[in-house]
Amino acid sequence: MFENLLFGIDGVMATLTINRPDKRNAVNNATVEEIDRALSEVENNPDLRVLILTGTGEKAFVAGADIHELAKRDTLLGRTESRRRQEVYTRIEHLEIPSIAAINGWALGTGLELAMACTLRLASSNAMLGQPEVKLGITPGAGGTQRLTRLVGMGRAMEMILTGDPIDAEHALFIGLVNRVVEPAQLMPEARQLAETLASRPKLALQYAKEAVMRSPEGSLAEGLAHESYLHALSCGTRDKQEGVTAFLEKRDPQFTGR
Repeated sequence: MFENLLFGIDGVMATLTINRPDKRNAVNNATVEEIDRALSEVENNPDLRVLILTGTGEKAFVAGADIHELAKRDTLLGRTESRRRQEVYTRIEHLEIPSIAAINGWALGTGLELAMACTLRLASSNAMLGQPEVKLGITPGAGGTQRLTRLVGMGRAMEMILTGDPIDAEHALFIGLVNRVVEPAQLMPEARQLAETLASRPKLALQYAKEAVMRSPEGSLAEGLAHESYLHALSCGTRDKQEGVTAFLEKRDPQFTGR
């Protein structure tokens, strides 16, 4: 079904793996379109609760864009292809379910941009993360200037983007670019454990909370608080809210249904 991806569903968990090991999982245009198709499968499956994104092997999550395609980009292709990647990565960001990037090695350029579109990021201790585009005479084009700034602040984003130098996993953790750092052998078990935790939470509450947090940089505090209040009100009208409160009072585990 896919040439450049491995895509599987295990119960309430979907896993999407960039599978171009001979290219260090570099993303080409065909891979972008396959990611888009896989996201349609995720969106059309109401049973799913979480998505994990990773890369094949232990050396690279995604080592960047396919250099052969990049060499052919002129002004027109640069605009068209960067906008297409922005669209697909933003689709990941706006999934109703949370997504986890399991960063197994190099995450450079469009690879880091892909990881930053995910809700949470786990990194192996050997991971290196960066936006090296300036070293090729170009700028980030798949969301790097925007999402990196929102995640780590303007000063740190500016340094990473203007120098093009990558940072290691521990420094990425220090500046808030990743949520956790684990040993390579523990990366996928840790990602699955986190996915199981998220999957055990009420689906609608996670969806509304994720939306509220994502909207926080976009407007004033007053606008964010108003939007938060509406989402809180929506969550109060769900069956899962009734079940959660009842289970707490009855001192038992809740049985959430996503309604």
